[in-house]
Amino acid sequence: MEQKIHQGRNVKRFREMLNIKQEALAFDLGEEWNQKKISMLEQKDVIEDSLLKQISAVLRVPVEAFQNFDEEQAINIISNTFAEHAFSNSFNYGTINFHPIEKMVSLHEEKIELYERMLKEKDEMMVRLEKLINK
Repeated sequence: MEQKIHQGRNVKRFREMLNIKQEALAFDLGEEWNQKKISMLEQKDVIEDSLLKQISAVLRVPVEAFQNFDEEQAINIISNTFAEHAFSNSFNYGTINFHPIEKMVSLHEEKIELYERMLKEKDEMMVRLEKLINK
């Protein structure tokens, strides 16, 4: 069975997974880039190596991830990494009545925990990516 590798779609997947908007990626790539060009780029099957290297540097994702992942691999990695835990328990308050300041502190602490958990999961995903690439 032939692998369907769509480099543009892989760029889009990793960009979205890292919660980076098209505009932000365009800004990081330089003055000649804008949101519309990023959108067009993400529709391309194949992206020039030099451009992939730039995108790799900006997103901090190995070039090989864009080049080698077929649909199924990319979806599995992303769903396994982020869907499992990222948002479970993040907004679980029940019916407890908090004082507004305490509630704000509690919300802030939960956001920090969520952020730290997502960072840890991103690091774990990068290790898995590197293992897959090195196979």
